[in-house]
Amino acid sequence: MRRSERLIRITKYLLDRPNSTVSLAELADGTGAAKSSVSEDVAMIRDVLAQEELGRVHTIAGAGGGVRFQVRVPTSLRERFEQRIIDQLADPARILPGGFLYMSDVLGDPDVLDFAGRLLAERFSDSPVNVVVTVETKGIPIAVATAHYLHVPVVVVRREHRVTDGAAVSVHYVSGSTRRIQTMSVSRRAMPTAARALIVDDFMRAGATVQTVKRLLAEFDAEVLGTAVFMATLEPETKLVDDYHALFSVGPLEEGRDVLIVPGGRQHLGDGTNRQGGEAE
Repeated sequence: MRRSERLIRITKYLLDRPNSTVSLAELADGTGAAKSSVSEDVAMIRDVLAQEELGRVHTIAGAGGGVRFQVRVPTSLRERFEQRIIDQLADPARILPGGFLYMSDVLGDPDVLDFAGRLLAERFSDSPVNVVVTVETKGIPIAVATAHYLHVPVVVVRREHRVTDGAAVSVHYVSGSTRRIQTMSVSRRAMPTAARALIVDDFMRAGATVQTVKRLLAEFDAEVLGTAVFMATLEPETKLVDDYHALFSVGPLEEGRDVLIVPGGRQHLGDGTNRQGGEAE
């Protein structure tokens, strides 16, 4: 096998297994090359990926060591993605009765979902997350994309318990949007032992849903390492969850007016204000 072909094969192998440790022996067997040659190839791949800001390749020492690829997103692509989403969602026609924002078409775009998953995985790639948890809403595709780049399983919190889930743990909560008592449940078999969870959702207003998911995970003695959402509201300023990461934030929704969308959370606005008065967090 020529080296050019070997480099392509190794690169694809690593990119297909993000955040997973791959041994040099595994790469050598797959390419028919000596470990020393594979090690030189990995060093070259590491330099190119770093130069292009596409990811980091870590070398892990020891008998059980190898290499691990972690996804990264170039600043130029991130900014282009942010502007694309802002332009799409700024249309006042997207405001629905009751003060809701129509995002189903955006969250149904595979390119948007994949890129959002890359961004969220990049944010938490250095955390020892071993499971992504989401609620059975439009957040599931984002959670799956994030879990793919973190290479961990997805656990879906159900609104209604299903007999096919087996024994489950359930909690009740008051919905922040409907003010109704609702139920969440997780199958006991779905949650891994010693879970270190990342909660992923599509939208967060006050944080009641995420707060309830945290309560539910506490029943499993799971450690929540972070919360990530595609979109959070700028108001209310004080949410029930304060340790979250948002790709975008949205201002008050008023019919007939453009929708204010900004990248990141309030703390990421960068100009010291929330563009509606007051100081940024």
